[in-house]
Amino acid sequence: MGRIDPRELIGRYGTALAGLALILFFLIFAPNFASTMNIINVLKDTSFLAILALGFALAFTVAELDLSVAEVASLAAVVCGWLVHAQYPPGIAVAAALGVGIVLGSFNGFGVTVLRIPSLIMTLGTAAIAKGLAFMITQGVAFVGRWPVGFTGLARGYSFGIPNLVLWMAGATLFAWGLVRWTKTGAHMVATGEADEAARLAGIATPRMKRIGLLLAGLFAGIMAMLLAANLSSAAPNMAGDYLLYAIAAVLLGMTMFDPGKPNIAGTVFAALVLKVLGNGLVLLGAPYYIQDIVLGAIIIGSVAFSASAMKKAAFKV
Repeated sequence: MGRIDPRELIGRYGTALAGLALILFFLIFAPNFASTMNIINVLKDTSFLAILALGFALAFTVAELDLSVAEVASLAAVVCGWLVHAQYPPGIAVAAALGVGIVLGSFNGFGVTVLRIPSLIMTLGTAAIAKGLAFMITQGVAFVGRWPVGFTGLARGYSFGIPNLVLWMAGATLFAWGLVRWTKTGAHMVATGEADEAARLAGIATPRMKRIGLLLAGLFAGIMAMLLAANLSSAAPNMAGDYLLYAIAAVLLGMTMFDPGKPNIAGTVFAALVLKVLGNGLVLLGAPYYIQDIVLGAIIIGSVAFSASAMKKAAFKV
C-alpha cells in the first residue's frame, strides 16, 4: 500500500471537511437549526440552487460560461405560471418550462459554436432577451393564484416520506453524475473542456459537445423554474435572479473539493448545501442580511483564485 499524501488529502477533501465543520457549528450554536422543519426547509432551498448550479456546471465542463441560467429560469417560470394561471393542464405548463430552457440553451450553443461569440457575451445577451420577454409577458405583474395540486405537488408534495424537491435534486444529480462519469458523451464533454483542440484532433465533435453542455444548462434552468413556480404558486419576471451568484459560487466552491480544479457534480451539490446552510445559520444567529453577500463574494473570489486557469479559459477565450 502506498502512503497517503496529507497534502493531496487536504486538497481533495479539505473544503468538504470545512463544510461539515460549518454544519456542525450551526447544529450546536444556531437556535432551532437542528429542528426537523428547519432542516427540511434547508434541503428544499438547496434543491433549487443545486439543480440550477448543476446546469451551470455541465456548461462549465465544456469550458463555457452560461450567465443566462437565472434569467432563463425566470422566463421559463413565467411561461409555466402563465399557462397554469390560464388553467391549461399542468403537463403542458411543465413541458413549456422545459421547452423554454431547451430552446434558449440551444440558442446559446448556436451562438457560441456557429457564430463564434464567446459564451460570456452570448449568454449575457440571452439573459437580457429572456428578462425582457419575461417582463413583456407579465407586464411586471406576477402570476399568483390557487393553482392545481397536481402542479404544486411537484414541489410541495412528498413521496415515500421524502420531499419531492429533494427527490428532484437527487434525480438531477444522478443524471448529471452518470452522464459525466459513465457515458461516452460525458467523457467527450470533459475532454472538450480540458483541451478542446486536442479533443478535436482526436476526432471528438467539440462544437457538438459545447452545444450539449449549454443545452443541458438551459434544461436544468427550466426544471428549476418549474419547481420554483410550483413551490411558490406564483411566477414573477425576476424570481430566479438572486440564484445566479449562488449557482456560480456553488460550482466554483465545488471545484475546490473531490476533484480540485475541475467542475464536478458531487462538489457542486455539496457546495450548494453548504451555501444554504451558511445563509440559514447566519439568519438564525441574528447576523445582518448583508453579511451573506459579503461572505458569498469572498467565497467566489477565493474559489476562483484556487482554480483561476479554468475560469479564465471559459470567460476570456475568443
